[in-house]
Amino acid sequence: MLNLNDDLPVWQQPESRRLEFKEIFPSGNQIAKTVVAFANGAGGRIVFGIRDNPREISGIPDEGIFHLEERIARHIADQCAPLIIPDIYIQACEDRNLLVVEVFSGFQKPYYLKSKGKSGGIYVRIGSTNKLASEDVREELERQRRKISFDAVPVFNLSFAEVDLAQFQNDYRKATGRILENDQLKNLGLLFQDRDQWFPTHAAVLLSESLVRKQLFPYAKIECARFKGTDTSVFLDQMSIECPIYAAVEPCLAFIKKNIALSSQIAEVYREDQWEYPLEAIREAISNAIIHRDYTILGSDIKVAIFDDMLEITSPGALPDSMPIEKLGTGRSEIRNRVLAPIFKDLKLIEAWGTGIQKMQKALENRQEIELILSETGRAFQVQFKKKPKPAHIADRTTVFKTVQVPYKMRTSTVQDAYKLKVLDFCREQRSIQEMMTYMNLKHRASFLINYIHPLLQDQLISLTIPDKPKSPRQKYIVTEKGQDELNRLNRGQSNMSK
Repeated sequence: MLNLNDDLPVWQQPESRRLEFKEIFPSGNQIAKTVVAFANGAGGRIVFGIRDNPREISGIPDEGIFHLEERIARHIADQCAPLIIPDIYIQACEDRNLLVVEVFSGFQKPYYLKSKGKSGGIYVRIGSTNKLASEDVREELERQRRKISFDAVPVFNLSFAEVDLAQFQNDYRKATGRILENDQLKNLGLLFQDRDQWFPTHAAVLLSESLVRKQLFPYAKIECARFKGTDTSVFLDQMSIECPIYAAVEPCLAFIKKNIALSSQIAEVYREDQWEYPLEAIREAISNAIIHRDYTILGSDIKVAIFDDMLEITSPGALPDSMPIEKLGTGRSEIRNRVLAPIFKDLKLIEAWGTGIQKMQKALENRQEIELILSETGRAFQVQFKKKPKPAHIADRTTVFKTVQVPYKMRTSTVQDAYKLKVLDFCREQRSIQEMMTYMNLKHRASFLINYIHPLLQDQLISLTIPDKPKSPRQKYIVTEKGQDELNRLNRGQSNMSK
């Protein structure tokens, strides 16, 4: 279920990124600012004849409505540049007249107030308010006019040699069978050639293992947190995921699996496990958050917040201007990062354009206790998987599900007990990273290290066979005495579960 307001009459909807109410024509350039902000964004409507707070329909008198229409048209033409031509029409409401000024997303961005020029007159819409555009927003508007996505822009102060794409190239080859040399990287939009010099694009930096990724994009990460209760006052667990963006899905999903309940129901033959939230919907939401986020916003990161009643994923960047929120889930697709999106598709992190919301909806078809809520919050897009309150007659029943979630103090930082058991058991003998990845049927080395090896080493459940040379090519790992104790405990837990 999508929690949207598109089924409400316009005069019953709250002011938003695309809607503003005015009782009368205000003084100054308030209307011009709103028109400029709408044209620089997704468009919007200004409805005259409605008081917003408290909401009241006052209407426009018959004798004054055409004069108001002329005044508005003249005001916009005199104050705004480039030329903005709105659609102005009369809307009847409760036997009263409203005047609606509908502004469309413009093709000649950035729009600005003539009196202040481009340096101080460019406004954008943030929620229900107009804000003076920052430098990065002004640059993004210029790119929109030129139809260039940010991830395709070359970084001319970096040489290609400073960007380490070796792991990405290796993972891409495993996923597609294709080897990426300079010409192929150029065709993908990751390299830009200027005469005899090669420069990386923003997309290449985001996909790299390089230090420059953290320097240029310090917020290209995912902050995960599990909170106690239904607010953010008390942390129970948290994790920062800082890696090439294509490798961030699995660590994020591992954190979520560690912090939500896994319940089991004994069927006739097999035990059926069910996660507190459907993992396929969560995986899709994480992938969408990474590929559709606005990487020009340097002061925000993706946030994954888990509460007792909700799982929430927030990604910097509002919806693209041509994608109204009510069109989500219809199969329509608008791609913000035009270089990264095809690469994510090649890596099978996304399957097809425009199907992400549909996949989330489908995954929730049999989970009527969970509501899918999609919303824009300022310059961010938010997906919430929210538990519906249980009716009293259901809440009083004894559930047939039995939780098998392990208490926080008994868990490693990112690994579910079932997987930890498998790794520890395999490492009774000395094992290399490659041997473990083959055994676990995993392919991405960076994710494997983040999700499995690092937490087990940190908890002293496995140890290095060559501790003084951690990066030795002959390095192997073996279970410790503490790890053997943990292995015995987990085996006892598995045995109890099967009874």
